[in-house]
Amino acid sequence: MLLKNIASNAFYDSGARFDPPKCDEDTRVEVIGEIMDWIGDRDSPKRLLCMTGAAGAGKSALQQTIAERCADSGILGCTIFFSSQDPTRNNLSRIVPTIGFQLGRHDPRLRDYIKEAVEEDPLIFTRTIRTQMDTLVVRPFKQLQANAGFKTSSFPHAVLIDGLDECAGEERQAELLSTIKHCLLDNDLPFRIFIASRPEWAIRSALNAEIEGYLHPLAYHIQLSDKYDATDDIRRYLLWRLQGIGRRSHDPRARSQSWPTVEDIEKLVLAASGQFVYAATVVKYVSERRSSPVDRLQTVVDWTPEKGQLATPFAALDVLYAGILSAAKESYEAVDTNRGRNFLLLLRAHHINHDFRVGSRRWAAQEFDEILNLERNAHEVLISDLHSLALFHSNPSTPGFLKLHFYHRSFSEFLDSESRSKNLFITETQVKAYVSEGLVQVINEVSLEPSSTRAAFGTLSEENPVVALALYSNEGETLSDQHILALAHNDGWRKFDQMLSKTGHFALYKTEFPAMIFSIMQRLKNELEEPGLADALRPYYNKWRKLVQDYIMEKYRKEDWEEDWDELLNRLPPEDPE
Repeated sequence: MLLKNIASNAFYDSGARFDPPKCDEDTRVEVIGEIMDWIGDRDSPKRLLCMTGAAGAGKSALQQTIAERCADSGILGCTIFFSSQDPTRNNLSRIVPTIGFQLGRHDPRLRDYIKEAVEEDPLIFTRTIRTQMDTLVVRPFKQLQANAGFKTSSFPHAVLIDGLDECAGEERQAELLSTIKHCLLDNDLPFRIFIASRPEWAIRSALNAEIEGYLHPLAYHIQLSDKYDATDDIRRYLLWRLQGIGRRSHDPRARSQSWPTVEDIEKLVLAASGQFVYAATVVKYVSERRSSPVDRLQTVVDWTPEKGQLATPFAALDVLYAGILSAAKESYEAVDTNRGRNFLLLLRAHHINHDFRVGSRRWAAQEFDEILNLERNAHEVLISDLHSLALFHSNPSTPGFLKLHFYHRSFSEFLDSESRSKNLFITETQVKAYVSEGLVQVINEVSLEPSSTRAAFGTLSEENPVVALALYSNEGETLSDQHILALAHNDGWRKFDQMLSKTGHFALYKTEFPAMIFSIMQRLKNELEEPGLADALRPYYNKWRKLVQDYIMEKYRKEDWEEDWDELLNRLPPEDPE
């Protein structure tokens, strides 16, 4: 019965995992050495090692390499390689029997104890995994330990679990971690347990020191993407693999000692951003035997996301990104408090803000949440299921200024390319329209009471909503007629004036703000046929334009930047337009 309930595809040497990823010779030497030293040190008090890292950082290749080395050394107890695409190993239903089966193969007495446990409770495979682990692993192993002459030190003790994040359901992932803690660690069994996973919620919260995660004091934690720079390893991997492809090619250009060029290798290394999945994708694409590797490599190096582009060198990478992004979108939008919000639009807005794409201005993530009319720290909730691709962090020089960071440079390119992200694509125009609409709505809700803007915009400097509206509305061009009329009928200009007058200096020394007001005034008069509303805006416009002009002149005269000074003044819209 045990055999019928195992997931043989989860073995490290399963035929279902033919040609699994593993580390090339002379790559990842330091991290492999650290892991093998930890596994070999049976006296170390921490018997759980958790390695987390970005998607594509090479965790599975490391786990496979460690499994093979442990098997060669006779210390491999069992392996579990999860896969979201394989129904026999993307859930917990077969995991404990699979562990028990593999451990039982190392000692006939243990195998008999497990068999007896199944015979005593034929329904054990329907029990919780904690009950299964206690029945099929803990008790049988303690019976084995009670045998006279049994030496714990001689039993293969490495238990390797890869891809915890590919087990369906966060709660189930957490259940497995809890079971390992309560059954294997708390019972002081002699196993060294090595778990590799993307830094998703279950393992991230269990290891989090700030919230006193229950595994934090028990686990040795390697943060692969942060601790180890894989740049040199990726360079060696690309050079060795591409040269090997060249030697086997019928194209004489590929067999040349000058191929691949140093310049091409360095371009690929830079694009990889320290993530092995990019390099592996390139190698797989170039290795297509029906084409010239020289031509295919050139396609990768020269590839741009232009419409009509037939080559798809990053198709495998895009499947990875699309899968993670789609799952994160579904999870985020399923939460009651997030209903009505567009996950992709919000993520793209933070992406564009981070890259200085709107007016060469970037707001801290906390400020940008308020510009998006979201609750404080909404950015953290937004990427809670994207920690394998992104995080918010700050530099030591600006500890409170949180910025979006993508582990993969190619993920940013994926978001920018409609041909790659397909139905997940969000244009910059959509983002600008969304942000502008939200800002108009919030500004309209502000009263002219002294405390109102502070209540509405929290920690934002009070001119920031006005700055953001000028920038995201393309100097007013993308504001709808309804937005303009709403501002005009809700004391929008007085509110602008109140927000701007409270700043210590006039921050809007660039021309986007007066240009927006000029555009609004012209549309009120000419398109909307509201000359009275245009006349009401004119004195504010002239006041703000003069403030901008004076600020530019003062700033640039002091700093003697005459060329920029002239250019900015020339960009100001006309004074007192009729």
